[in-house]
Amino acid sequence: MARSGLNTSGNVGSDVPKVKLTKESFQRSLRIFRYVLPYRVKFILGMALLALSSGTFMAFPWVAGKLVDAANGKRVTTPGGITLDINRIALVLFGVILMQGIFSFGRIYFFTQVSEFTVRDIRKALYNKFMTLPIPFFETHRVGEITSRITSDVGQIQDTFSLTLAEFFRQIVTLVVSTILIMVASVKLSLFMLATFPVLVLLAFVFGRSIRKLAKTTQDELAKTNVIVEETLQAINTVKAFTNELFEVGRYNSSLNKAVKAALQSNLYRGAFVSFVIIGLFGGIILVLWRGASLVYAGELTQGQLVSFIIYTAFIGASVGGLGEMYGKVQSTLGASERILEILGEPSEPTHKPRIAGIAPLSVRGDIDYQNVAFRYPTRPDLAVLKDINFEIQAGEKIALVGPSGAGKSTIVQLLMQFYELSGGKILIDGREVRQYDLTELRRHIGIVPQETLLFGGTIRENIAYGKTDATDAEITAAARKANAWQFISSFPEGLDTVVGERGIKLSGGQRQRVAIARAILKNPAILILDEATSSLDSESEKLVQGAMDELMQNRTSIIIAHRLSTIRKVDKILVIEGGRIVEQGTHDELSHNENGLYANLLKLQFELS
Repeated sequence: MARSGLNTSGNVGSDVPKVKLTKESFQRSLRIFRYVLPYRVKFILGMALLALSSGTFMAFPWVAGKLVDAANGKRVTTPGGITLDINRIALVLFGVILMQGIFSFGRIYFFTQVSEFTVRDIRKALYNKFMTLPIPFFETHRVGEITSRITSDVGQIQDTFSLTLAEFFRQIVTLVVSTILIMVASVKLSLFMLATFPVLVLLAFVFGRSIRKLAKTTQDELAKTNVIVEETLQAINTVKAFTNELFEVGRYNSSLNKAVKAALQSNLYRGAFVSFVIIGLFGGIILVLWRGASLVYAGELTQGQLVSFIIYTAFIGASVGGLGEMYGKVQSTLGASERILEILGEPSEPTHKPRIAGIAPLSVRGDIDYQNVAFRYPTRPDLAVLKDINFEIQAGEKIALVGPSGAGKSTIVQLLMQFYELSGGKILIDGREVRQYDLTELRRHIGIVPQETLLFGGTIRENIAYGKTDATDAEITAAARKANAWQFISSFPEGLDTVVGERGIKLSGGQRQRVAIARAILKNPAILILDEATSSLDSESEKLVQGAMDELMQNRTSIIIAHRLSTIRKVDKILVIEGGRIVEQGTHDELSHNENGLYANLLKLQFELS
């Protein structure tokens, strides 16, 4: 049973990598802010309200201190000389909180709009980019890795715009203003606090990082145990067939023990951290209180100033700890931004060129000419897949490509669709090189029925209409009839509105193939590619599908890739491919009478097997 080191639950790439915060990485990631520009007015309003919210937040300890002073009989006056009693100060304090609530609501309101609209635009840009990327990109990147860009990476950006940015600004303002205000209140007590408190906070920050690492290790170990459970249950038939139940139980128990060991170590550090917070941080607060009480007793500080000082000190401690967490989030945001910008910077296929007004849409007859075509995969440049391929197809002709698996048959038609760049030679359609066509225009005139038809999870109607998205019901029904699909479609209670399930799982192989043929009929292409469309079907389904394909191939240039040689007896020409070269070509009768030929040998083998 094949094993995978990946989490099979689909969380590939869910952890956003952290990028070291440097001037270069920061400048690169700032490019993501271009998506904020259309909403800059709301962003500026949000920042202004954030500043006002932070200002009222910082005024709270000062007013609270004045309330304590008034409660102890100390006279409190405004800069204008107006004396404030306890009730008035309480009203001012309530007013401060009310204003902060209003400013916070406004800030969240504007930042949420900026965040949602910006993230929508980033997701749209990413999805548009995905749709224009060439096939080799998807062959060198895992699906989980690609989808994580539009999910977890964009989610990280969203958190930054809606939460992290505002919180980072607030922590900076709180730290700077609180430090200034405690210095104004008492230089002696401030110096005492700054000599002890920041050290304790930094130690707590380092301690917290160690705990987070251990917690992540625990989660990783638990993820490994989940992988074992999922793999085993998905392949339970294989496990039982090889009588490996006890082996799997032992493997799971071993992995679970590792997870428990990591969790115990993490909890040990967590317990030590709680003890440190109680003894260290609260001990530091006691020292500050002791020193402050001494200054109050000596008459160098009022009770209200001490209360304000303690609250501002708590703000400073929270800000220092919060900035450490913010730094980690900023690193993750930089990593997410770089990954998103990396995708957006990938070269796209030359598709969807704007159509020039007054010029008629592209018309294709279907003449095809391969001239000295060679190909090597970009990821394997040392391996020649095709070598010196030469052949011509006249419009309306039907040719077949046959040969052993891996000979290069599918690659020949993929190059016609321009899924890959040629390594040598050229391909002409209607006497014009394929690279001179707009890909979108050209592909509209090429239809394909693959060996494994992957339908979308919607209805039969939606899947057939994929060949022509604006098709009428009459056109869809006519295409289904020509594809020999209407009989089974009409037998369903919902008819065309029958949901096919994920990847078409609710339909049989033959039914899926006929839906795919109906889709190709509706597209009405000039050039048709049939890629082993009947190789995995039973005899009855093959007969129905073959009849549908005969209908589809009428008056079209058709290229058929076939393993069952009995299905290609009526084609105009057969090309026999071996080792990336055309080793034989001719009609079925010509090639079958060449006893020493590869085609005759393949025909003989299939006859013996049948």
